[in-house]
Amino acid sequence: MIEPEHAAVQCLSPAGLHTMRYVQWGDPRNRRVLVCVHGLTRVGRDFDRLARALAQRYRVVCPDVVGRGASDRLRNPAYYAIPQYVADMVTLIARLDVEQVAWVGTSMGGLIGMGLAGLEQSPIARLVLNDIGPRMEPVALARIGAYVGQPLRFDSLDEATVYIRAIGAGFAMRDEAQWREITASVLKPDGDGFVLHYDPAIGVPMQAMTPQSIMAGEAALWKLYDAIRCPTLLLRGENSDLLSAATASEMAARGPRARELVVPGVGHAPMLFDPQQIDPVRAFLYEEG
Repeated sequence: MIEPEHAAVQCLSPAGLHTMRYVQWGDPRNRRVLVCVHGLTRVGRDFDRLARALAQRYRVVCPDVVGRGASDRLRNPAYYAIPQYVADMVTLIARLDVEQVAWVGTSMGGLIGMGLAGLEQSPIARLVLNDIGPRMEPVALARIGAYVGQPLRFDSLDEATVYIRAIGAGFAMRDEAQWREITASVLKPDGDGFVLHYDPAIGVPMQAMTPQSIMAGEAALWKLYDAIRCPTLLLRGENSDLLSAATASEMAARGPRARELVVPGVGHAPMLFDPQQIDPVRAFLYEEG
């Protein structure tokens, strides 16, 4: 089984420098690059299976967004926000020394992708948005806000797996082994137990949201989405509570006119573990020639 290389890039926020770490699959000299970016409380290793499936064609780069996994934590949690994440990804792409990339973004990673793809002279040539859009349903935002940043500690992997199954029920993993796999990747040892990998302060901006700021954020995201010019694939979990069917339909009718694919039996968000989810993504990306 192929394994990735580990690397890092130094990035800048208004609070100072920080290091973003990433794994890289495939030939490091390959000019055809796919960047895969995870959700709010997840890590780059979520894409291991997708990366292994695509590493013969792409150099697949999977960062831990700042504040998560092996990457540094920010000195000021106010910068745990899409503009900072976009800036970090621009720095990463400069480090990769390529003019264009393909992009797969799950949830928050899709928002980062929208933020970058909607800019003039964007390096994103092909975009996959995984269960995310400019409009996010309030019930899902409330659900996520209820658990992000909670100070939790687990005595065992089994105990942590029960927790991840509860908060991530929409992942709809196929079996217990998959649940344990996606749990182990977001834990770090703490004495004789485990804690979650991320800075609890990533929840600070979310807790500060108001109805007015949510509306303003949605308007800004729609403006970015409408400016996207690259081919776009939208995956939507059939049972998603974050991305509604109505929003997905609107995304198919405006901006890049995303090609929608509904993933059956899954909520928020498809984890791209199995061939039924990987193969459509592969087919879309391979269309670039």
